[in-house]
Amino acid sequence: MTRILADLPDEDIKWLDQLAAEQGKSRAAVLREAVEAYRTESRKEGFEKYFGLWERHGSTVDGLEYERQLRDEWPDVSDVTLAKKKRSAA
Repeated sequence: MTRILADLPDEDIKWLDQLAAEQGKSRAAVLREAVEAYRTESRKEGFEKYFGLWERHGSTVDGLEYERQLRDEWPDVSDVTLAKKKRSAA
């Protein structure tokens, strides 16, 4: 394992120390886990990268239900089709 030196703002160090204390880990252990999580996330591509995006950001909305609600706001296509047929028949 290689040791590194990194400059971080004092606010970040305080937050990191608090998180490490809460988890019963060292500052270095929390940083190693953060780097691994970042690497894992950055390796994802395409569909896998965006799947579950709403949920990860706290949304409890069902995407399919949301789409159906939006489509319910659209005019009924059969009404438009019938109107066009009546105009063309006249």
